[in-house]
Amino acid sequence: METILTPEAKKFIEEWNSPTPYVTARTSGSTGTPKEIRLLKTDMRASAKATINFFGLHSRSWLHLPLSPDYIAGKMQIVRALESGATLTVEDATNRPLSGLSLNTGRRISLLPVVPSQVCGVLSSGFTDRIDNMIIGGAPLAPADEQRIIDSGIPSFATYGMTETCSHVALRRLGSECFSALPGFRFSADPRGCLVINSETMSFGQLVTNDIVELDSPQAFRWRGRFDNVINSGGLKISPEEIEKKIAHLFPDGTNFYIASRRSERWGEEAVLVTDLREPADNLINLIETEVGHLRAPKALIFDPDIQRTSSKKIIRRKF
Repeated sequence: METILTPEAKKFIEEWNSPTPYVTARTSGSTGTPKEIRLLKTDMRASAKATINFFGLHSRSWLHLPLSPDYIAGKMQIVRALESGATLTVEDATNRPLSGLSLNTGRRISLLPVVPSQVCGVLSSGFTDRIDNMIIGGAPLAPADEQRIIDSGIPSFATYGMTETCSHVALRRLGSECFSALPGFRFSADPRGCLVINSETMSFGQLVTNDIVELDSPQAFRWRGRFDNVINSGGLKISPEEIEKKIAHLFPDGTNFYIASRRSERWGEEAVLVTDLREPADNLINLIETEVGHLRAPKALIFDPDIQRTSSKKIIRRKF
């Protein structure tokens, strides 16, 4: 099989092969305004080698890329191919990945990175029995989609990382709650309970995040939510992400929703449910209370037909 590149991929490879010691990448904007940052090529190589070692990639592997090389996930898949000598094929980013590939190739895809919005396309592509490993990142994976992937039989992992760490530093096998460190990374927590990433192979050395975690060991953690999103309601700290995970099964497939905060004269802040579902069940709030308890349940429902997402498909959370 021959290498297939898009114009964007060719442009990145030219930048990679230039004498400049860094490349420019764009953040997704999930924690603020999207911005351009410089990443050292030495860091990107170290990150690529960690993934190469984890998945056992080599010169006979096939790496496929259905993501934009403008963002870190796309850039790093290209670097993995260059560093391992694997065959690389690239397609434009759509919600129907793999649709342009021939099922007659006879080869297996060694590693496929996707975002959650591409999962349904992958599962209907006809390639489910040809994928050795799939990694899903960029935004949280809906529980229903996670179960569909597990049922498909594709060995799959959710990723944890960010542009500043040159993509993922930990992987979670679907069906498990625990993220495990890639080679070269160790974890600790700061006084807030937020993850601290430690690395002897990356130039940042130590990076403090705003992700609340439960540490299982220096190599493993369970992600609980963003410190920035915690709602302090009369002293009760509510994690929107944990609530969302518990109530996702109450919504029809394709529904956008999230837990937000609004000002409360009595409690300072209180949780509300924001959704684009036009006709929610009359007893939806009561059903949510059954799942999470009265104190943590949203106190109102806000209809928003135009819920916005970042370039990596994370929901942009409004405050009310």
